[in-house]
Amino acid sequence: MATDPGAPDLAGLTREFERTLLGGERKFTRVQVSERAGISIQRAERMWHALGFATVPDDEVAFTDDDVEALRLVAALEDDQFIEPEMESSLARKLGQTQSRLASWQSAMFLDFLGSSKLSADEAIEVAALLLPAMERLQTYVWRRHLAAAAGRSVAGSDELARGVRAVGFADIVSYTRLTRRLNEAELGELIERFEGMAADVVALNGGRVIKSMGDEVLFVADTPAQGAAVALALQDAVNADEELPELRIGLAYGTILIRLGDVYGEVVNLAARLTTECKPGRVLADRELAAALDGHPAYTVHRLRRVSVRGYRHLVPYAVQRADGA
Repeated sequence: MATDPGAPDLAGLTREFERTLLGGERKFTRVQVSERAGISIQRAERMWHALGFATVPDDEVAFTDDDVEALRLVAALEDDQFIEPEMESSLARKLGQTQSRLASWQSAMFLDFLGSSKLSADEAIEVAALLLPAMERLQTYVWRRHLAAAAGRSVAGSDELARGVRAVGFADIVSYTRLTRRLNEAELGELIERFEGMAADVVALNGGRVIKSMGDEVLFVADTPAQGAAVALALQDAVNADEELPELRIGLAYGTILIRLGDVYGEVVNLAARLTTECKPGRVLADRELAAALDGHPAYTVHRLRRVSVRGYRHLVPYAVQRADGA
């Protein structure tokens, strides 16, 4: 079948686009890349899988010089005893999960831009080549700023903060399953994007930190009970002011948590999640510890509610959190 001599070489353009993103040609198999990195094939595969990538056939030329260098860097961190051997996969897994979400969002944003700009394939690759280093610099800048803030919190000198005592909150979209049936894919994506963007702004403005977003749910922490209450009530205010967003249920708990690789664990986290399931739309529920810490606070009121039985907690006493009159 004859081809149009004036048609673009899509295969060639795809290869060029890939070279731009990967930083070079694919030229090594998985055995070759592990040999050049100076580590065993088993260790290389373990890191590759932890980063979130699929298994590559033995004879497939899939890796670049940058892949070799990345394996060397991770291996050097362990070999120089900067990280423990058992932390190697955890580090790779957390990096992979974080970067995967970021890459998915960026690729979708770039495709939307291409669809509206009507650039040719050649022009699109030129734009990508210009954007890539700029995005890398921006991501490095944001990462360093967040790292500095996290380091500052870690060495703040407070015994309470050093032990990982935090207010933990879950904000959950009401009737999310019903929404997934009613909205098409594009509409649902817009809703989640709007919710996550709103939540990130509100949490940060009120002194909290988003730990993770899970589509219909946001997990956040704050250093004090008052900050946790401020975040939760501000989230409800923001939703009430936005007709496009559904109602929220928010659960708060306060106590010692385990902070590991940017995530949080422990009974306090579980308790906040359980309170969310018991919460009525538009309300904020807290556990006994957070309610006790807010007792007498001029900005908030807490009201004890009827005891409930939930999974893992047969005698859970929730407290409704509201702003004090005039606050």
